[in-house]
Amino acid sequence: MVSPGPAIGSTSGLSGLLPELEVIRKDFPILERTLAGGMPLVYLDSANTSQKPQVVIDTMVDHLERHNANIARAMHQLGAESTEAFEAARDKVAAFIGAPERDEVIFTKNASEALNLVANTLVWAGERQIGAGDEVVITEMEHHSNIVPWQLLTQRTGATLRWFGLTDDGQLDLSNIEQLITERTKVVSLTWVSNMLGTINPIAEITRKAHAVGAIVVVDASQAAPQLPIDLAAMPLDERPDLVAFTGHKVVGPTGIGVLWGSRAVLDQLPPFLGGGEMIETVRMDVSTYAGIPHKFEAGTPPIVEAIGLGAAVDYLGHIGLGAIHAHEQAITAYALEGLQGIKGLTVLGPLDAALRGGAIAFELDGVHPHDIAQVLDSRGVAVRAGHHCAKPAHARFGVQSSTRMSSYLYTEPREIDALVEALEYTRSYFKLD
Repeated sequence: MVSPGPAIGSTSGLSGLLPELEVIRKDFPILERTLAGGMPLVYLDSANTSQKPQVVIDTMVDHLERHNANIARAMHQLGAESTEAFEAARDKVAAFIGAPERDEVIFTKNASEALNLVANTLVWAGERQIGAGDEVVITEMEHHSNIVPWQLLTQRTGATLRWFGLTDDGQLDLSNIEQLITERTKVVSLTWVSNMLGTINPIAEITRKAHAVGAIVVVDASQAAPQLPIDLAAMPLDERPDLVAFTGHKVVGPTGIGVLWGSRAVLDQLPPFLGGGEMIETVRMDVSTYAGIPHKFEAGTPPIVEAIGLGAAVDYLGHIGLGAIHAHEQAITAYALEGLQGIKGLTVLGPLDAALRGGAIAFELDGVHPHDIAQVLDSRGVAVRAGHHCAKPAHARFGVQSSTRMSSYLYTEPREIDALVEALEYTRSYFKLD
């Protein structure tokens, strides 16, 4: 259970923690939960999904109770209210990432759908169409959602898939960037922050190189959007990615909602992904014409209440400030790295410098399977993830099948890291590793 005081050293010098942490924690009702056996919940699985503040829950309930109607088609007061709330959510998301235009924000069901949208439309796209002889470059640290769509694209088109490897400390190996990104490269797609290794990648540097050869850059920001300040409009054009995807449930929003931001220039060149209602300009039996962005990519009834919940979520994060959240994450991550490295037989995967990584820390414990670790920790009230984290190639690079992963967020306290360390020491004694 959570210890009443620090277990791995005083936190008095732990700078960067959110000063209003206790107030923030009260915004998340689930953090008050007690688990079976009387253990208080220590939630260290936020890279998997974040918890939701009361304001997001209340906003979604209020919409369903008082304003529920379909959008952009119901000519009555409820329809108008629902449409207004849905489009206001688009404005909020655009502000959250500093989108140059609000219509460049497209709602999807998750980041996986956003990435698949891009990969599929590039199979069909006119001047952006990818074919035999073209190359797509990804990295060895990608989530499967940013590997499989590009495998499918290259298999279907005859294009070649290439990738950046990883250094021993879990960073991208850029030593062969000149050979990887060439005149044949049409797309470079990579994660901003690794969900397994925690590595923060040099997006600006890679984007500059890709743009210099005429390639477009796609960024999976699912782990970056929750913890890094993003201001797309402020980025120099040669350093700004062309398309950015992230998911709502990792930014204290609901599941079932994702975001694809794309520059108007690129989105206008891509054909529709799905056909149906609302994505059309006009339909005849022989031919159809299509709406402009964002509606061209939002066929059918969208995830209305989920988008509205996401709007409330990014408002909440914006009120706290992404700069402050990032500083908190770095402080907690540094504290966790210190504690984990003090456990005998434990190896952290990825950079050991908190300034180089996000809040997800994957690790191995000699002699114990990650699933067994997670079960013992769960019996102590500590929730972590065990497995390959949808990043099997990255695990293979380091010669392991799976790992245990803890991941913090803006509501994580140092005492919860203490609880993790204590639970891991208990795990060692449970399996008689001494």
